[in-house]
Amino acid sequence: MFNDKNIEILGYTANVSSVSETLDNVDSLRDNCCDGTIVQLLNADGIAGLKHIEHGIIQSFNAFNRDENLAKDLGVEILLRTSGQRQISKAFKMLGLHEGKMNICIILINCPDYFIDQLNDMFTRDDNVLSPEIDKLLKIYDISEKELKIMDITSILIDRSSKLVVDQ
Repeated sequence: MFNDKNIEILGYTANVSSVSETLDNVDSLRDNCCDGTIVQLLNADGIAGLKHIEHGIIQSFNAFNRDENLAKDLGVEILLRTSGQRQISKAFKMLGLHEGKMNICIILINCPDYFIDQLNDMFTRDDNVLSPEIDKLLKIYDISEKELKIMDITSILIDRSSKLVVDQ
């Protein structure tokens, strides 16, 4: 199912004055776009690179295909799987938007190209925000130095996400 979808992962910087207003604006753009379009915004500080987010997306599609999804919405499932959390509130605390200056990872599924132009009007495009910042990730995910000596940060987060499948 993953290969037949038009999926893009984009990085942005933004100054979010209101999370609800920002999400409403993005939802409004999406609703005017087309049916079947999924747009998920995540705090890019909690992303350990493209491999990490791609794994979360694949795990989410797989969960829906096996009827083992934890959320009713694919975007929220991506949030859960990427964060390695079972509880939506914890996942939003880790990867949700917040007010102020922030880095944003936007996942687009089945979005037309013109949608990206509209996002570029709302936020400042910067794919560099998708590169892992170890210190931030250690804090967000409460990763110990002991864990970091065993595996790299991306592998740790992918392992945690994969355990959601095993633990079900």
